[in-house]
Amino acid sequence: MTSFDSSPTLTAWRALLAVAVVFVMLATTGWSAVRHHQADGERELALASWARDRIAGHSLPEAGAPAYRMAHFFATLTPGQQVALAAKYPSVVGNLNGVPVTLRYHANRLALKKAVSVERRRTHDEALSPDGRSEAAQRMARFRSMLAKDRQILAFDPSGRGRAAEVFGSLDRATRVSVIVPGVDTSLLTMERSRRVNSAPVGMAKTLYGAERAAAPATRTAVIAWADYTAPAGLGMDAALGGLAAEGALRLNAMVGALPGTSAVSLFCHSYGSVVCGVAAADTPDRVADIAVAGSPGMRAESAARLDTDARIWAMRDQDDWIRDVPHLEFGGIGHGADPVEPAFGARLVSAAGAAGHSGYFEPGTESLGNFAAIGVGAYGSVRCATADGACHSGIAGEREG
Repeated sequence: MTSFDSSPTLTAWRALLAVAVVFVMLATTGWSAVRHHQADGERELALASWARDRIAGHSLPEAGAPAYRMAHFFATLTPGQQVALAAKYPSVVGNLNGVPVTLRYHANRLALKKAVSVERRRTHDEALSPDGRSEAAQRMARFRSMLAKDRQILAFDPSGRGRAAEVFGSLDRATRVSVIVPGVDTSLLTMERSRRVNSAPVGMAKTLYGAERAAAPATRTAVIAWADYTAPAGLGMDAALGGLAAEGALRLNAMVGALPGTSAVSLFCHSYGSVVCGVAAADTPDRVADIAVAGSPGMRAESAARLDTDARIWAMRDQDDWIRDVPHLEFGGIGHGADPVEPAFGARLVSAAGAAGHSGYFEPGTESLGNFAAIGVGAYGSVRCATADGACHSGIAGEREG
């Protein structure tokens, strides 16, 4: 890592380079990433019907109501009434913060079955182009795989490129919860992969869950593959700006705040996901103990202190990660600020040995995954620092917290 140089001349050149990079991205990827996808009509109709409906003589709460109000409402219902609402409004109930997680899993199974039927019809729709029918077949296959009986889908919305979240372990019993926040090009079709499995959110979460259980068998853990925000599509304008990160930060904090119990939470933020976590940091619930970033283009802050959070900030970057060549600055809203692995930023710098590039931080056997697991279970004394002096342990008392 190079030393942080904040001279005016260097800053000006970096600003010009940032602008040039953006124009290159626009020239090669176009403005397609900026366009918004239309919301799925069926879900919009369901939300409108929910707003008018009643159960047991009472109006249903607004779909955007705070999690505590939603939790109170569902606690007043009988199990039969809860299941009936999930059956009538699966696409709504499956995405409501505050609803019991097992009911959300059930609702999202119902929503997935409907989505499979929709995509099956689209595969034979002659009004669609061959590419459109091919994409429908891919989506149908993805939704079918998500219906496997052991999968716990916490959120599911097939609108546009789609959003989802999957849980490994028991959220109701966990004392430590880890959340994977992924980056660019995350969608329903890319949240898991058959090749380079651990470069996609589901593979990242599954591998981290296994590493945490190996690191601390007696600790009750759960890991969430959180692809429940609209990520930038490719390295276009959205990836250079913070608009989607701001929207994602709101959704992330709402989800974390609605988790059951009192478990400590660690956020593991990869690439553009670290921008989301940086924007979210100041408003994260108190239960967030750690924010760890890998391959970060910046956190929309000039220092860890400016994130305005009590959570510990950890940062790593593999020496072969191409993100190191992206200008780490913010100029006119373009770019995401200082480099989190620069010592001047003030994060706890941890080893990423073995990670092998931008997408390899969750590969088994790497120090990056081992460090994530140690942070996730609160075994801070087991974290391997990026430097030999162990500076990343500074100020942490004892082997385990949270």
